[in-house]
Amino acid sequence: MAIKMKNMRGQLKGITEDRIPFTFLQENVPRMQDNWETTAAVTEAKVIGRDKEKQEIVVRLSRSITKEITILPIYGIGGIGKTTMARLVFNDPQFREYSRVWVYVSETFDLKKIGNSIISQLSVSDSQPTELEMIGNSLKRLVSGKKVLIILDDLWEREPRELEKLKNMLNPGEGSKVVAVVTTREENIAQKIQTVEPYKLAPLTDDIFWAIIKDKTSFDARTGRVRLEMIGKDIAKKCGGMALAAQSVGYMLDSMKSSDEWVSVNNSELWDVLASKEFSPHQVHASLLLSYRSMGSYLKLCFAYCAIFPKGHWISKEALVHQWVALGLVEPPTASSYNQQSSDRYINQLLGMCFLEHPKSSWVSN
Repeated sequence: MAIKMKNMRGQLKGITEDRIPFTFLQENVPRMQDNWETTAAVTEAKVIGRDKEKQEIVVRLSRSITKEITILPIYGIGGIGKTTMARLVFNDPQFREYSRVWVYVSETFDLKKIGNSIISQLSVSDSQPTELEMIGNSLKRLVSGKKVLIILDDLWEREPRELEKLKNMLNPGEGSKVVAVVTTREENIAQKIQTVEPYKLAPLTDDIFWAIIKDKTSFDARTGRVRLEMIGKDIAKKCGGMALAAQSVGYMLDSMKSSDEWVSVNNSELWDVLASKEFSPHQVHASLLLSYRSMGSYLKLCFAYCAIFPKGHWISKEALVHQWVALGLVEPPTASSYNQQSSDRYINQLLGMCFLEHPKSSWVSN
């Protein structure tokens, strides 16, 4: 294992060095300063500008609450805030008396995995059925006579037969109520899985994006706010309808104290990629590339290492830190610092830039 880890470290360093012969674009993007204090937990950022949409979704669900099963999809481009909206619905007081379940579906559609995830959150038993028929029977038994809210986050499956199997698995039968909220990028998937008219999540306005950036940068406590506001509003217009972009760029700007640094971000060539006709919603957004380029070299290595985990994977913070340290990816300690402190700071920065995300806790509510 030690040899494998050493080889991986060499490969990651090679990736960093390869930018020279490949002549990757290098800009004068100001580097983030390591001025964030390490905290035991990072609180979820305030949700700005989505109250009306959440109420509309809750009303739609309320109108169909008498049915045995209600499936309402929320669809829109990546990064627009679908998962955040699902969280708002999940925590709405209307569903306080429901057993609540959260399932991350991902691009790899696995009906057995989805079913067993729901079972594990509704049951105290550790046993997991292996056959679809057994999974379906277990679900019907667990939800019998209950009201259950299920969030199916990030659904990519397009095959109608597979989606029909999913609907059948979620159908509880008489005497029970299942409300399912599904998030997906594609309208055609939303139409295939729905029992209630799908909800298209619209982009936020430029004013809302500016409000997010202000919140992230503690704007009201800054000096030179008149000039910063002009620059910041211009940056907000470039977020392309994505709340994720505003959060990421806002966190990056927070460490930049001078207006010249904000100007450098605003004038970056990367924004032109987003504005070009060739840009695809599946490409990395310019704001995320800017945030990546503002990272220190050690933080880039630590982030690159996270690519070994599949999307949506729950990573133990302690285990990840130990792997970073063992591979020598963390900046060597000085007389006044310690590897653990550097690792905690790295994790907080990746969380702040939306490159990592806190897992949901206590998803089952009895």
